Amino acid sequence: LRDTDAHTMGGGGAGKRKTRAAGEEGVDADDDPENLALQVVAQKPKTVDDRAVSIVGVPSQQPHPKPGMNRTSSLDAPIMLLEGHGDAVNSVKFSPDGATVASCGADKTVLMWNVRGDCENYMMMQGHKNSVLELHWTADGDNILTCSPDKTLRLWDATTGESVKCMKGHQSFVNACSAAPKGKPLCVSGSDDGTAKLWDFRRKGEVATFADRFQVTAVAFDTEGDRFFSGGLDNVLKCWDIRNDAEPYMVLPGHTDTITGIAVAPDGSHVLTNAMDCTLRAWDVRSYAPEDRCVKYYVGHQHNFEKGMLKCGWSPDGARVTAGSACRNVFVWDFDSRRVLYKLPGHEGAVNEVTFHPKEPIIGSAGSDGKIFLGELAD
Repeated sequence: LRDTDAHTMGGGGAGKRKTRAAGEEGVDADDDPENLALQVVAQKPKTVDDRAVSIVGVPSQQPHPKPGMNRTSSLDAPIMLLEGHGDAVNSVKFSPDGATVASCGADKTVLMWNVRGDCENYMMMQGHKNSVLELHWTADGDNILTCSPDKTLRLWDATTGESVKCMKGHQSFVNACSAAPKGKPLCVSGSDDGTAKLWDFRRKGEVATFADRFQVTAVAFDTEGDRFFSGGLDNVLKCWDIRNDAEPYMVLPGHTDTITGIAVAPDGSHVLTNAMDCTLRAWDVRSYAPEDRCVKYYVGHQHNFEKGMLKCGWSPDGARVTAGSACRNVFVWDFDSRRVLYKLPGHEGAVNEVTFHPKEPIIGSAGSDGKIFLGELAD
């Protein structure tokens, strides 16, 4: 993907769609010097638990990249298309070592994919009784945390695929979850029952309950693991100390509609929120920040009548931010200048989450069209 203000992500799973995506920008795909000429040349049927899963590689038709198109990642091709979910893909995350990507969706499954080679789907995890709304890797990369409208959270062994813990306690849909990045093996969850709950993987039942007046739709641990952030139908970002469940120690109004995603900067200084008011906001959460802590906001992406839980994220160096969008495009902004660095078409449904690879210039996107794209960015 070259660095122009509107890059093309590959248009989906066939050359015909690729040509159409380029045409939408008023450029013929065959004549555009920036066009990557990517087409699906292999569809390898795999079987996981007697279920056919289509593994789709997206290598270039050309034996060598065009002049001037230097590769920046270890992907087999600049764009890889992963297909296998039977319904919308709600969340996608790279493992801490970057070798694996995990995805979950409305088909009640969690799928594991190799990042390199043909991006083979090598494992399926089942156990939730409803759509799997969000997933996170634990800091050591050994486990995966998921949540679901079936009122539970689950902890999975990332090596064997077994469900090692089922956390019950919420009285309604569990919309969001987050695993502590360091310290004790903790996680936090947010639910339609108007609470956020703190869990310890070593104990049965919740450790603490943080009561709110409205449904909680997004949560995220901070980088130190001693506080977390929540957002919900009251449009407010709340900051909680895990040692005090009485009330939040900081309340940050600003959004005018439901917060659907929260992400903490790698250095812990800022928090990103995506909301149904079609804005992405960055908040300064340091101790001695100015009174107006909303320091930046980003526009361009969309929420629509679907009211999806569209998430947001940071690049590993904190220089770029991204967000899901109902307009079917992947957006990446420069954090400081707020300029749109990438607007990437290709999905045929809302983009529910975009995530950065921890070590390489690669992004992954999950769509309501049931597809996952891994795309190479300019270094």
